[in-house]
Amino acid sequence: MKIIWSPLAIDRAAEIAQYIFSDNPTAAQNWIGTVFAEVELLKSSPKIGRIVPEITQEDFREIILGNYRIIYRIEKKSISILTIRHGKQILPVEELSPSDKLH
Repeated sequence: MKIIWSPLAIDRAAEIAQYIFSDNPTAAQNWIGTVFAEVELLKSSPKIGRIVPEITQEDFREIILGNYRIIYRIEKKSISILTIRHGKQILPVEELSPSDKLH
């Protein structure tokens, strides 16, 4: 399966890495590497993440990575990475936009 990152997910990953970097550059580099490694696993096992509790639809899933949620959608031939959120933040449903808005 192909992995497609939304602009929002890319922005969120960059913002989080920048925040971590301000305290610990090595930790930021490790965190971003782990994010990409976890997302890469979705190619062969797209259902490894749990169903997003706020939505309860089979195709919307999330991987929990430390304090963060990597939220994605399983589509016919691809996996769309929709957003990355801190676990304590409320998930705005508008961040889970249809895949036609993804790049």
